[in-house]
Amino acid sequence: MRRVGILLVVLTACTATPAGDTQVFPPSVPVTTAPPATTTTEEPTTTVAAPTTTTTANPYARPEWLGTRLLPLRPDEFGEVLPTPPELQNRQFETLDLLSPPVDDQFSWTIGPIPPDVLARSTWTDECPVTLDELSYITVSHWGFDQKYHTGEMIVNAAWADDVVGAFRKLHAARFPIEQMRVIRQEEVDAHPTGDFNETTSFVCRPAVGSGSWSRHAYGLAIDINPFHNPYLKGDLVLPELASFYLDRSADYPGVIVDGSVAVEAFAEFGWTWGGDWNSLKDWMHFSDNGR
Repeated sequence: MRRVGILLVVLTACTATPAGDTQVFPPSVPVTTAPPATTTTEEPTTTVAAPTTTTTANPYARPEWLGTRLLPLRPDEFGEVLPTPPELQNRQFETLDLLSPPVDDQFSWTIGPIPPDVLARSTWTDECPVTLDELSYITVSHWGFDQKYHTGEMIVNAAWADDVVGAFRKLHAARFPIEQMRVIRQEEVDAHPTGDFNETTSFVCRPAVGSGSWSRHAYGLAIDINPFHNPYLKGDLVLPELASFYLDRSADYPGVIVDGSVAVEAFAEFGWTWGGDWNSLKDWMHFSDNGR
């Protein structure tokens, strides 16, 4: 049974007073994607120490059950909000390399049209409110919780592609950790919630929660960063549903976005606002062009 109604809240979006539009996704599934041919690099602003190695078990290993435990459903068809499992507290998992990692610690990026293979696994259709010409495919290098640099991907509104890359350039320089950055598939949008996803993403073609208007994500005009570390909260609803551990925003955990942090400042520089500043609800993962 399709659970579209369940999954229309963690890629946040659009009402006059922000209603939140957070989308629930299972964890990443490896895909093979070649990045665009033209890549630009620049010197880093920080010196990065060599990754720590160990001969014992991988300290950043993802639990084997991640994304497999289906949550009971609430009457509103979201998953039940359950206590955060110990394995997901102070979450610091390795990044799955879907794209080739950068060759060094310099910031690298690409901006270009959406490659056909990426388009085929995206949520874009002819019914979406943007044309393909209005979207760009970007790749950016980013720091991971596993103390390594990785390459992430994202579909964004073409008019903002340079600014978005600039924001992630600042996160890279600050070594702000991102667990996974990738394009979301339609089957993930429709999946039964597991409450443990943590994908950083932008474009997902869908309407806003509780309205007939399109989400800002459907235009590539909103970005969610580390949703598990920066959950959505409205009343008794927490999304992802297992992320209640991170409702304490005073705790200093890696990957958490707070007022004045590098992520808030990086997006504010080009006029995008943060869902952590909203009053009727909190959407700490969410940045958008119009505050929705």
